[in-house]
Amino acid sequence: MAQHTLWSDEYWLLLMQLYLKKPAGVKPLYSRGMVSLGMELHIPPQLLYEQMFRLRQLDTPRMEQLWAKYAKSPKKLSRAVSLMRQMKGFGQAGDFYEGVAVAESWEKDFKPIAADSALMPVMLILILDLYFRLTPITMVEETPEVVELARLMKIPAADIVEVMEVYRFCDPYLNRDDLMITPLLAPCQQIWNRFGNGSPEKLAAYAAQLKEYFK
Repeated sequence: MAQHTLWSDEYWLLLMQLYLKKPAGVKPLYSRGMVSLGMELHIPPQLLYEQMFRLRQLDTPRMEQLWAKYAKSPKKLSRAVSLMRQMKGFGQAGDFYEGVAVAESWEKDFKPIAADSALMPVMLILILDLYFRLTPITMVEETPEVVELARLMKIPAADIVEVMEVYRFCDPYLNRDDLMITPLLAPCQQIWNRFGNGSPEKLAAYAAQLKEYFK
């Protein structure tokens, strides 16, 4: 199998440590550990997910050596990972990737939409998915689906309702006001442009994967 241009052999240690984290096994694509490691390495979770399957197959001498050396020695693995993270430039995007154009499109979805906001684009995506499941009259704080999503994302239900109000403004199928002034408008419009006119089924499937990040 060809080596991906973003991948380095030293990353196997990090991936193995995540794989062995209880419960041991391949982690969900958008689990918090997978996303965090992806952001640290500037590698999309999809690639880490594929590599994690390779890791467990033991189909190369390299994989066999890794498992023989570290699988039953978590302390040894932890020391090796700590040493690697202490290497000059590791995890420092400004130094490690100097002169390299790093694509951060997926990473931006897991960063706050503003310095003073608890919301991230990934949360706006989940709220958009719920928006398509509700009717305007049920887009209120007391609706069980709203309460459940708020609990999952650990934000007030009122925040979800506020985002849904912005989506109603973005929705071309609704009669909307002529003007809306809110810092949420730009990020919500961006999410609407990405998903609002696409397949609701695809959005629902994607949202189901993204929920793993908050579990």
